[in-house]
Amino acid sequence: MTGEHGGGKPDGVGSATPLAILCGAGAFPLQVATDARRAGRAPFLIGVVGVSEAGIQAYPHVWLRMGEVGKLFAALKERAIGEMVIVGAMSRPDFADLRLDWGAVKRAGELAQLFRRGDNALLVGLAAIIEREGVHIVGAHEIAPRLVAPVGPFGVRDVSPDDEADIAFGRDLLEALSRFDAGQAAVVGGGRALAIEAAEGTDAMLARVADMRAGGRARRKGPAGVLVKAPKRGQDLRLDMPAIGPDTIRGAARADLRGVAIAAGCVLVVERERCAREADAAGLFIYGFRS
Repeated sequence: MTGEHGGGKPDGVGSATPLAILCGAGAFPLQVATDARRAGRAPFLIGVVGVSEAGIQAYPHVWLRMGEVGKLFAALKERAIGEMVIVGAMSRPDFADLRLDWGAVKRAGELAQLFRRGDNALLVGLAAIIEREGVHIVGAHEIAPRLVAPVGPFGVRDVSPDDEADIAFGRDLLEALSRFDAGQAAVVGGGRALAIEAAEGTDAMLARVADMRAGGRARRKGPAGVLVKAPKRGQDLRLDMPAIGPDTIRGAARADLRGVAIAAGCVLVVERERCAREADAAGLFIYGFRS
């Protein structure tokens, strides 16, 4: 899966303005590609072997392995691409295990320094390397604004005063943790933190809460707790805008939470209608709070 799609004239070159989409895991990159095409752009998808979904092959694309920096820049230059979106979850690789091509070897010292930093600093540094090559990084929310969370409830269930208190607590908690470059989510309930997202990600954190409930370590009858998700203070939303999707809703249901609260205007919702349906079926709320 390392070849390119199509032949002859390079994919993405034509009357429409080309846009590169560096694809992490999940269906989110495909939704952004769909919206880009609807807006008259020519999306060119960059798949990462072992990470990106095979569905990217429905678009002009190229497959890269982690560390093939030179191949990435060559593909962008060949197509005269001046803008790129970075979309989808991507685990931090072990720098020692990367298969570096010459383009990466030339930047090995800089890359090694970046991989010693926190996630936000790493992404900012990688974006700077890309932009030095003349490719401007834009946010997924700029290409697909319909995916941005609105203010208010998404489904049939609204928040209660107790829910509002937990949401405010979670928002303040995440704000206080921002300087540590930790995660973007927490589960709170009754004015206390039940779980804080770290390197494992939101889905794994929710699984941890479900295990706590199953093991009797969160002794409350009935649904309890709220997942609160918001960006870190000063986070560059072009690079790592928080997102939720159906997996998040299912994880919240398994954790027996009351609902999911996200920062309106600062969090992306993948498959919004499906999220609302699944939340309604599970008796959960999804609520966009003002940040």
